[in-house]
Amino acid sequence: MYNNAEKYKSFSRRVALLACGKLLLTGLLVSRMYQLQVVESGKYKTLAEDNRINLQLLPPLRGRILDRYGNPVAVNREDYKLILVAEQVKDVEATLAALSRLIRLGDGERRRILRIVRRRRGFVPVTVRENLNWKDVSRVEVNAPDLPGISIKVGQSRQYPFGEDFAHVLGYVAAASKEETGDDPLLSLPGFKIGKAGVERVFDSGLRGGAGNRQVEVNAMGRVIRELSRREGQTGKDVRLTLDRDLQIETADLLRRQKSAAAAIMDVETGDVLVLASVPGFDPNAFVTGLSSREWARLSGGPLSPLLDKAIAGQFSPGSTFKMIVALAALEAGIVDADHRIRCVGHVQLGNRRFHCWKKHGHGWQGMIGALQHSCDVYFYKLAERIGIDRIAEMSLRFGLGRKTGIGLPGEKSGLVPTRAWKQATRGVSWQRGDTYNAGIGQGFLTTTPLQLAVMAARLANGRVAVKPRLSGTGSPAFEPLGVSEEALEVVREGMYRVCNVRGGTAYKARIPEEGFEMSGKTGTVQVRRITRRERLKKVLKNEELPWNRRDHALFVGFAPSHSPRYAAAVVVMHGGSGSGVAAPIVRELLSAVQRKDTAPVAGSEA
Repeated sequence: MYNNAEKYKSFSRRVALLACGKLLLTGLLVSRMYQLQVVESGKYKTLAEDNRINLQLLPPLRGRILDRYGNPVAVNREDYKLILVAEQVKDVEATLAALSRLIRLGDGERRRILRIVRRRRGFVPVTVRENLNWKDVSRVEVNAPDLPGISIKVGQSRQYPFGEDFAHVLGYVAAASKEETGDDPLLSLPGFKIGKAGVERVFDSGLRGGAGNRQVEVNAMGRVIRELSRREGQTGKDVRLTLDRDLQIETADLLRRQKSAAAAIMDVETGDVLVLASVPGFDPNAFVTGLSSREWARLSGGPLSPLLDKAIAGQFSPGSTFKMIVALAALEAGIVDADHRIRCVGHVQLGNRRFHCWKKHGHGWQGMIGALQHSCDVYFYKLAERIGIDRIAEMSLRFGLGRKTGIGLPGEKSGLVPTRAWKQATRGVSWQRGDTYNAGIGQGFLTTTPLQLAVMAARLANGRVAVKPRLSGTGSPAFEPLGVSEEALEVVREGMYRVCNVRGGTAYKARIPEEGFEMSGKTGTVQVRRITRRERLKKVLKNEELPWNRRDHALFVGFAPSHSPRYAAAVVVMHGGSGSGVAAPIVRELLSAVQRKDTAPVAGSEA
């Protein structure tokens, strides 16, 4: 009996403890449910709604880029994309095989699509191909009943209707890199592209516009059930440039007759850049659709550097186009006047080295204007020696050489204007007389860009202010005074006028014959190799007898009309040979074209 009673008491205590524990747990559970369903019901209702309703960003339409007359040079076009939804397809591989019989779809592309399909949920659309042409779209639509899960989606993509003609100055758009994406969710949207180079990059924030959004209802798996609301994005702002579309196209056509060249044309009063061209170029549309590895290798390699914007980043010795700066430095320093004469016998002896004039037997006695007209090297060797490199450098800076122009395009180079201090600091040796001789004819350490040469010509033509180039803006901006006497400028301008318009001038054959359209300018021919004494004694090979990459560079700078300058231009033809025979005729055509346009009736623009 005792044992039974003890067992009963022990069992009763256990039952009571279990019952208490159960009641406690039930109470805790009830209180927690009460807290969740009553006290915090509002909070979790909101979370549930947020989980059910997704807010999705909508990419905005990119703003257009227009020329000075409102003609579009970068636009948006309808973009047809081929979309596959895997859950609606019985056999993805078989469907892709069927598609490949309608449109070009290589084995590599099919494998890529299959990898994406395996990584994503079945209801998430996969882009099979972008930028379909209308013929491909038609084929797919006609066969749509036999291609379940395949559809065509219409979007917008960037288009550059003039391709290579504007490639370097406009740049291109492409998908943002991980570094560029940052915290901006818009940049993470599939297919969203940003400006990567040129004007597209400079004005990207304005061109990009503002994102829209849409509210969609989704189920627990994330599938969209229906669209609840939509707010379209804000279209990006159009950008109007100072460029002249027709003149840019004409310039590119002229330059493409050469292997490699660059040109710039400016308004000498406002600084408006009407033309900024570099050849060879590339098709910016290829960057929008995506480059193959073969295409990238072709563009990024080779001596012609098609991706390099030579107008702002090609650095070349200015050659004889620099002689105006040397003449101005001498006149402003008061060391010589325009009547200062020097006898040219075809060379200058410096120790055991001869510095030659381009004319083998010399030009005889020359004054400053005649030396510019005939481009006498000996005259400028001697003139540079008298004034020194530092005075030459100071005048160079006044005319926009040796520093970036301020045009704002990415990748612009500053060129180099050497000084005594520069050589000591960078080379660890002193400046030599031979260095001054080389600088006197625009060679040696001195380098410039084609745009800098156009700026130099514009300031020579303007004479009053240090005009700067611009790619956008209206009105007449305020520039700093040039700080050079009109008397000195008149001497140099007279020399440049005779170069083109007086018989014996180095560009006389390339003159503009129309009255009132005459141009003034200066030729330049820059050696890229040293001609040895043995060659001079035996025979100096002509440019056309040399391999292309050993030929001289051809340059010309000028402005027009001579009597009342309005436009300045510069052309550099890499390994083109003679400045008078190659570069000067190009500038003649360009300055003739821009002046004719001024006198032609105004045509309506294509907005």
